[in-house]
Amino acid sequence: MIVDRRGFMASVGAAALAANSPARAEGRRVKAIAFDVFTIFDPRSITAAAEARLPGKGEALAALWRNRQFEYCWLRTLYGNYTDFWRVSEEALSFAGKSLKLELDGPTRAALMQALVEIGPWPDSVGALRRLREAGVRLAYLSVMTPHMLETVSKRAGVGDLFEFKLSTDAVRAFKPDPRAYAMAERAFQLPRAEIVFAAFGGWDAGGAKSFGLETFWVNRLGAAREELGVAPDAEGPTLDDLAKYVQA
Repeated sequence: MIVDRRGFMASVGAAALAANSPARAEGRRVKAIAFDVFTIFDPRSITAAAEARLPGKGEALAALWRNRQFEYCWLRTLYGNYTDFWRVSEEALSFAGKSLKLELDGPTRAALMQALVEIGPWPDSVGALRRLREAGVRLAYLSVMTPHMLETVSKRAGVGDLFEFKLSTDAVRAFKPDPRAYAMAERAFQLPRAEIVFAAFGGWDAGGAKSFGLETFWVNRLGAAREELGVAPDAEGPTLDDLAKYVQA
């Protein structure tokens, strides 16, 4: 089953709590940033882990697994049948293996699942995050990952102390781009939306945050084309250095 991303985004956009926010006013200070975890951590190592376990087949497995992970997140939110991202990932991996007629034994499944929390930071991430904190900008994750997953990747990279909040969709039992997920940033920071920027990795996530009413910067790490969803991020760039320049302009 293929999820129609445009249809899904249209449905959640209609339920969003606010219309698109205006472009950032000159001189207005951004006080906080909520990050999708993949703006900070490079998920491509998951594909490498799959290829190492299944030479010649791992890349296709990882691609289908990744697509189903997020499609299952969206479908479970629409169904009102939430389960956490670790479980969703297990289910998506099982589907991907069956679809490609691959025998995934216990050790292979365990290694691939472990790869989800062994992702390392992009080269610019740690330095940019530290500069933002030194400038007084408050930071939080806003992620589909479970609290344990967020804690694990943070500790591995040595950046856990930089984040005031590790916001998981588990708290609201609704995955992004549901408005309930983005609303966590407002509640945690206790700031108006106008003082918060959301940093998105996926174009669909940038659209979701913007539809909710958050100022949005798309960290377009992979040089992807913009989604055709009738909504666009306020700005974009390929690195967190670009994000830092934007919020401190």
